[in-house]
This record gives sequence, structure tokens and C-alpha cells, in this order.
Amino acid sequence: MKWDKGYPCTFAFAILITLNNGVDARQSTNTSPHQETAWTSERKRSFRATTKDLWYHGFNHYMSHAFPLDELSPLSCTGRGPDWENPANIAYNDVSGNYSLTLVDVLDTLVVLDDPPGFQNAVQNVLDWVSFDVNTKPQVFETTIRVLGGLLSGHMFASRPDQPFYLPWYRGQLLTMAYDLGNRLLPAFSTPTGLPFARVNLRHGVQRGESLETCTAGAGSLILELATLSRLTGDDRFEKAAYKAFFALWNRRSNIGLVGNTINIWTGTWTLPEVTGIGAGIDSFYEYALKWYIMSGEVEFLDVWHEGYAAVMRYARSPDGHWFRHVNIHTGDQAYSTIDSLSAFWPGLQVLGGDVQNAIKSHLTYWNIWRRHSGLPEVWDAQFLQATSFQYPLRPEFVESTWYLYRATRDPYYLDVGERILRDLIVRAKVDCGLTGIQDLRTNVRDDRMESFALSETLKYLYLLFDEDNPIHKDDSHYVFTTEGHILSLPKEVLKPMSRIRRKMRGEENHQCPLYEPVQDLSPDGTLSGLIRGVGSRADVDYARYLVGLRSQALDEHHWSPDGWCTIPEVDLYSFDFIMSPGGKMVPEDPNPSPLKLKTVADGFILYNVTGIRAHIVSRLDRKGYDITKRKVSFSPNWLVNSPWNIVLVGPHAVRTGQMVYVNDSALWDSHPNPRPTYRSQDVQLRIFLDTFDPALAAQPGASSFNGETYVKAYTAQFGGDLAALDASDTLRFGYWEGTEVQRDKSNPLGCKPYETNFNGNAVLVHRGECAFLEKLVYARDAGASGVIVVSDEDAPINPSASPAEIAAAGDISDVALVLLPHTVGKSITAMVDAAGMFGYGQVMFAVDTEAQAWTEGVIDPTPEESGKILYINGHPLLNTRLMI
Repeated sequence: MKWDKGYPCTFAFAILITLNNGVDARQSTNTSPHQETAWTSERKRSFRATTKDLWYHGFNHYMSHAFPLDELSPLSCTGRGPDWENPANIAYNDVSGNYSLTLVDVLDTLVVLDDPPGFQNAVQNVLDWVSFDVNTKPQVFETTIRVLGGLLSGHMFASRPDQPFYLPWYRGQLLTMAYDLGNRLLPAFSTPTGLPFARVNLRHGVQRGESLETCTAGAGSLILELATLSRLTGDDRFEKAAYKAFFALWNRRSNIGLVGNTINIWTGTWTLPEVTGIGAGIDSFYEYALKWYIMSGEVEFLDVWHEGYAAVMRYARSPDGHWFRHVNIHTGDQAYSTIDSLSAFWPGLQVLGGDVQNAIKSHLTYWNIWRRHSGLPEVWDAQFLQATSFQYPLRPEFVESTWYLYRATRDPYYLDVGERILRDLIVRAKVDCGLTGIQDLRTNVRDDRMESFALSETLKYLYLLFDEDNPIHKDDSHYVFTTEGHILSLPKEVLKPMSRIRRKMRGEENHQCPLYEPVQDLSPDGTLSGLIRGVGSRADVDYARYLVGLRSQALDEHHWSPDGWCTIPEVDLYSFDFIMSPGGKMVPEDPNPSPLKLKTVADGFILYNVTGIRAHIVSRLDRKGYDITKRKVSFSPNWLVNSPWNIVLVGPHAVRTGQMVYVNDSALWDSHPNPRPTYRSQDVQLRIFLDTFDPALAAQPGASSFNGETYVKAYTAQFGGDLAALDASDTLRFGYWEGTEVQRDKSNPLGCKPYETNFNGNAVLVHRGECAFLEKLVYARDAGASGVIVVSDEDAPINPSASPAEIAAAGDISDVALVLLPHTVGKSITAMVDAAGMFGYGQVMFAVDTEAQAWTEGVIDPTPEESGKILYINGHPLLNTRLMI
């Protein structure tokens, strides 16, 4: 294999394989899944049968050894419920409420497995044994998704006469039980914000001293179950409570559109450290925004999904587009580089939202982590390429995403993935009395617990992966799988049509998802050969494997070609804000343009003057261009009166899916602007990374590599070289091309005296203080540096400046530059430089991210080749615009 751009593929792997790679050989199943390459119908049915046998192995032993308790302990062949002796043991007590949890949770799995007698027996057992008048304090979220969801799904199948799971003797008892449970959960919502307490006693309600902190997923992922309960019973209290909680979170999003992970339910303030991501604590909030829209058609939830997804893709997605980081909700700066196993649901949600290509990328990362460990560890550190928490409690999220991707692409690659998952589960988790979670994937030490989701989700999705003929695959209704894998849908008679006024306000909308485009065989010269290939032949597949430090295996080599090559991905920004003006000049925003400047028409808007209009640019899912969209702060929710709107807009106006923005501004044509900005940018984005590919280092026994990379915002000086105007003709080399090395002179930490060394074009890192910024730059220039990175003594944005006389006295400084880092960021970079020198990791490098700079200081151009049709920004088409001149 050859690496595109000349990347040293084999050498990089020589460094990376020094890390722990794989599990104990006795447990590893890293054998080739290609002993039989063709996925015939017979082969799929064989794996479906094996999955079904594994499910019943777990379920039958639960019924034999644990029922009516909540969970099976498969190593001791006993059952267990709440930890009565230790109420603080939330690991068990949050889910075990003494209500036969596993049985309730798997009711609709028996439907998926096509077992009507088993379903009838399970329903009867629930009616005979389960009561919610119990003195237990489970988590509101877990009880809602596992128990309430299970009851509602079971009720739907038991009561519908048009399918084989209809029970003639059934009289709605499961719905009655769900209603009882819902009433016991409602006291948790009695807070000033409407955000529920995390836990509630099912007999006594909220107890004194209960925690005031909850997570976004726990408070904001209740709408599917509670709203369905309201629609089926006619009691709207449950839907109102879930609705209010959902928008209590969304209305508190940051200025860049991100919601935090944890929040105080009494004050409504985000709790420290105010970070966000797509994993634990926040995951299903986004999931329920999209899925409730699918179920109910309520468009405000679709608006939340669109804006929330754009913000996550803009700030949390890694620069290579293959994984997602934890970031600060206010700045978007990276906080942690860990990936938790719950976030593996994200590729499946991306498929449901229509973004299949990005789903494939993110799934590849989880897949390679699974291959390295024969399971998905709870926490993976993407910076150090190793797991930091090695448990695998048989979580379903990765299997779920694999199923979604197979249904969207029909690529047998995902059947190969499913085969590997199934084999690993059998080897590692199957024991005499059921299925057990893994306490340590390195040694296969097992945990004496079979979580209910192993049967309600993990094996359900795996079964569906191999079951082409399952009725669920032929159902084109608005059903969804909840975050616990329960099948829910709403009867037509309880759907609420959009009001005429709201429809008029939104205008015509067109919700379309792009058709999946499989990989076409590409020659090294970039031309298409016409041959269609699968996901395994994508040019970035080996890059995804490299990201987790995994050796190539038979599954990889099966797709290799002598003419193949690997690609280091580069992705454009998914979304960005842009204040428009002809010629790219910086202009103030016009927040309230008059009708002479911007007015509405039947199918969108007409812009007569683009100057000062703020547009939020979001990538189209087909990756063929961008649309103009924007958000507006939502109102406080009052049930169906002043409903919160996540408004997509240009200026103050909504731009909905399918609408157009017509541009009739003659200034765009008066003179073709110089694409180089005539002003200085106030900030730039720097890519900080380590150059660790040192042959001597790689040859050292036991050496490990650290390929850290982060993006930081730096504030530019108003003198010296202009980093916003870099091009190939510039003599400025500060952060240009492949990057510039960062050096420190500890004998001159403030840079306020002449240096005794020559920096040979590298950048010098200094701290603020003692002398003027301009003096620091002059001293660095005289010592042969390409520029200065100054660490500030505060986090506030500062753009260093000097008087014209001082700049003139400094001489020629056009080929050197100075940037200022906020104090917190600068401390980290300083420590990174010191550590790299101390431990021999290599050189700390930085590069100016010119792509990000172009987006924020770009130029609006008429269509280069299709004049009069589409507006372009920096060569990117805005497909929902039309030029009228």
C-alpha cells in the first residue's frame, strides 16, 4: 500500500505497534473472517440462528435462575435486584428497581425474534409479577427508557390485531402499568426549571437531600416514552413535562450552539467543567430530538437536530473527521481526547439523519478499536492510542450503528463486522448460566452481571443485521428504536398536524436525504475506473486503522491492491458564520435589515444588499455544497403557546429546507474584488502537533510514539506579517507549509533582551511582560526567528498593537509575525514544549490553519463558471442561493 501525499505508512506503524496491541491470545479472535467470503442467504440465516441461540441462552437462564429479580448474575447462577444494604450503590440501584427489569426490557425483542408464544408468556409473567409500588429509588432516565419503554412497546404489539403478536385476551394492562409508573415518575419534574431530579423513590417520591445535578441525556431523553404515554392515555402531563425539560436544556445552549454535559436542575446553570461531546451524559439528547420528529412530525425537534448536529460537527468533530472530541461549550476548544463506548451510537444516528458518508468515517474508528480489543472498552484515549478503562459490559451502541449502516449501504462489509462481533461475544461472554460482561478486555476477567440491554439491544440489533426478511425491515412507517432499543410508533389518530399559522410561518419545506454512493475504484492518477467497490476499499480505511495503532489483519488485506494507496483525510468546516460583503471587507453586522435590503418572497427571500448580513453556512449532506442557515435564540417554552423555535435564518429571517435566497446586489458585479483581505484578521487558528517520526527514536527498544494534535485560537498582532494573507509568494514563514518548530530560550523567557542563539527560522515561545510586544518581535527577528508566540497572563482576547512611529522605528518586520495565546492555552503549550524536549518525543510544531482562516475572512464571488446562477464563497457553492443579476 502507498500513502497519498508521501506519508510514511510503514514507518508510522513501526512506531505505533510498540503500544499494547490486542488482547490475550487465548481470548483473541483475530482470525480471518474471510474463510467464506460470499454472504449468501444461507450464510446469513446461519448467523441469524446462532445469534438467536445466544439470545435464548441468556434469556432462558435469566428466567431459570433470576426471575422475578431484575438481573441475572451468570457466574454465580443467581439473580439480583437492588442493593438493599447499600443505597449509595448507584451502579445497581439506578437500574434495579425490584420490578423484573430484564423481563420487561425484552418484551419487544421476542417480537423481533418472531416468537409469539414467548411474547405471550412474557406479557403474562409481567402482569402476574411486576408492581411499581416498591420502596426503591431508581434513576428516572433508566426507568423511563428500560421499563416504561418496554411496557409501551409490549402494549402496542399486544393490542394491534393486524399482526401475529396480538393477544385476544389482552385488555391494555401493560398500558395501565405504564400509566402507574409514569405517575410515580412525575414528582421528579417539580423543579423551578422543569428539569427532573435524577432519581425518585417509586413509593415516596423525591426524598430530602436528593442531588440537584443531572446530565443532559438523563433530563432531555424522555420525550419518546413520556409523550407516547400521553398520546395513548390522553393525559398530556407526561408529554408536557418531557417537552419542558427538553427545551429547558436546549434554550440554555451556548452562543455557539452547544449544550453542556451536566446541569443544576434548580438554577439551570451548567456545572463545571462545562464540556460537551457525543458520548456519556449527552448522547441520547440529540438522538431524541431527531427521533421524536420522526415519530410525531413536530418540526421544532427537527430544527434542534439540524442546529445541534451542525454545532457538533463544527466543534466536536476532529480535524480528520473520524472521531469526536470533548470540547468547551463556549469556545469549542478541545478539553479531552477520550472516546467513550456510549458514543458508538453516533454513526447510527448519522445514518438516520441522512449523513451516511460521515457515519462511515466515525464507525471505522470504533470498528478498529473493537478489533484491537475484541470488544469496545469503556474509554479510549485517542491521543495516547490506548484504552484507559477496559470494561465491556456488552453495550449495544456499536452493534446498533453497524446495523444502521448495513441497512443504508447494503455493503457486506458490515456483515463481516457483525460476524466478528458475534464470534467475540461467544468466545468472551458466553458462560454456562448466560452471558456476562467483561471486567477487563486485556485478560478477559468477567463481571458477574448480565445487563438487561445485552438482550434488549445488543443481540436484537445483531439478529436484525443477519435477518434480511424481518418484518421491521419492510415497515416504512414512522416507527423508531428508542435509546434502549424499544420499538415505538404513534397511531395516526394521535398525531397532531401542523397548524395553518405555523405552516405559513415556515413555508414550503423539502426534507430529502442523499442516496448512498458506494466507493468507485480510483486509479492513482485520480481517474475513475468504473468499478464499484465496498467500504473496505475506501482510501481512508487504513488511515482509520492507523488512528488506533492496529496492525493490518486479513480483513484489511482482503481489500488491498498493488495499485492501492491510503489517504490522510482532510475535511472542510461543516458549518461557519459569515458576515457578507462584496469584496471581502470587514463590515459591521446589520442585525435588523430593512425591507429595502432583505424581503420575503413565496419560496424564500431576496437580498438586495448583502453588506452586513450574517449567514450561517452549513454543509449539505451530499457534500456537494453549502446552504445558508442560521439560528435564533429560543423563547422560554410554554406548552403549545409560545413554542420554542430553532429558527434557521439569513439576517433575522428563517431559511427552511427547500427555500431559496435570491441575491440581487449589483455591488457584486461592480468590480471583481481582490481575493486577498485588505484588513487584518483579529485571530487565527493554529494547529499544534508533534513531529515524532524520528528513526533513531523508533529504533529504541520500548519506545512509544505520541502523535498529539490540537487546534487553538491565537490573537494576531496589528503589526508585522499578516497571517490572514498568506500565499505562496510571501516571505513570511511563520507557521507556513508543513509547520514551524516552536523553541524556548529559558535564559530569556520574556524575550526582552537580545538572544545568544540563532533560531534558524523557527518560532520562539515567550511570556508576556517586562517589555512591549513589538520589542519581543524585534529581538526574535534579530535572532533569526520567523516570529513569536507570546503566552498571555490572562485569557481575555488581546490584539497587540503599536503606534505608527514605533512600527517605523522597528525596521522591516513584514517577514516575521507575532501571535498571543490565552493564558490557559499557553500554559499547556509551554508544558508540551518542555516535555517534548525532556523526554525526547520530538519537536513541537505549529501551522496556521489557512482553511479555517479562509472561511472566516473569505470573499463572496459570483459563480465562476455559471454566472447568474449560484453564489460562491471561497470557491464553495451556496446551493440554496440564486443570483438574479
